[in-house]
Amino acid sequence: MSLETWLAFTAAAAVLLVIPGPTILLVVSYALGQGWRTALPMAIGVALGDFTAMILSLVGLGALLAASATVFTILKWVGAAYIVWLGIKLWRAGGSLDVTPRKDAASALKMLGHAWLVTALNPKGLVFFVAFLPQFIDPKLPFLPQVSVCAATFLVLAFANVLTYALIASRARDTIRNPRTIGLINKAGGSLLIGAGVATVALKAGQA
Repeated sequence: MSLETWLAFTAAAAVLLVIPGPTILLVVSYALGQGWRTALPMAIGVALGDFTAMILSLVGLGALLAASATVFTILKWVGAAYIVWLGIKLWRAGGSLDVTPRKDAASALKMLGHAWLVTALNPKGLVFFVAFLPQFIDPKLPFLPQVSVCAATFLVLAFANVLTYALIASRARDTIRNPRTIGLINKAGGSLLIGAGVATVALKAGQA
């Protein structure tokens, strides 16, 4: 994987992780209810959940690439369109972050397990990885080294993202629940997703 491709993947992954989803809502709910002590176990649980979902997705992608490079290329086109659709949906989502603080006492292990289950078993996450990762995989290069770099990078970013959300939610509760803040995050993330999807399609068209 070239440095340029890795930097593009890192930037895109960072944007996507910042966008609030079911996992972030869970993290914020625990942090609002139980404070900063939730940050580390939730971050570890989310990283493990992302790792599980990514492995399941990569097994399928690897088998698909081995079977047909043409089908893999088609998947990349479909994935790019899906990313644009996600961006449009996110732009129109508004600024609501409907989250209720969790007041029930939970051990670190329980929080870790909850975060892992929510992240790993979210079908949208599996679909996302199948659509997102192929955009940065070159079928002409060895598959395993490329996906290993992508997986390691994504997991580090996911861990840092959850840790940051949990700490902000526990220390600056009004900020994390401010509709204007969430609205700006959604619109910025949606715009970047649309731009990334369009740029991917344009690049593929230029290479065709």
